[in-house]
Amino acid sequence: MPGESEGAVSGAEMEELRARTVPDVVAEGLRVLFCGINPGLTTARLGHHFAHPGNRFWPVLHASGFTPRRLKPSEQGELLSYGLGITNISPRPTARADELTTEEFREGGRVLTEKVARLRPAWLAVVGVTAYRVAFGDRKARIGPQEAAIGDTRVWVLPNPSGLNAHWTLETMAEEFGRLRAAASGGPV
Repeated sequence: MPGESEGAVSGAEMEELRARTVPDVVAEGLRVLFCGINPGLTTARLGHHFAHPGNRFWPVLHASGFTPRRLKPSEQGELLSYGLGITNISPRPTARADELTTEEFREGGRVLTEKVARLRPAWLAVVGVTAYRVAFGDRKARIGPQEAAIGDTRVWVLPNPSGLNAHWTLETMAEEFGRLRAAASGGPV
């Protein structure tokens, strides 16, 4: 995820990375479609979602009970066997999420809405409340389940798993992800 300290990148390498896309890991009818903000530079380099070593997505996914073991970013395709998938609000790789423009967030929200309507996951889980607020024009959104839905797809906003998000520990993130897991398994919201 962006926001991780990803080291110096030359201008030529940055241009090459910005031209790369990281394919979605999606299928129709998923239990949960996780949505990151946009690929960080490490993710763009490696071609796997949440690939920066400081990102806590994979440890939190396991700690919250979504996966029976901690997956590596290179094993992202296994998520489909658990009814899970990954996409992003914006496909453009950056060193930090704050490099995206408001227009990119809004366009990403529009494209994501179309994708969700087509794929029909039970839940859309956006990691990053600020990104969700901008992309969907909901300035009052908070972490947790949202009133808004996309068709029959419910929406949950999760904390950003970036290592720079010091407000959330691995344990408190795992608790919030676990609340979503319980709801996605038919438990109370």
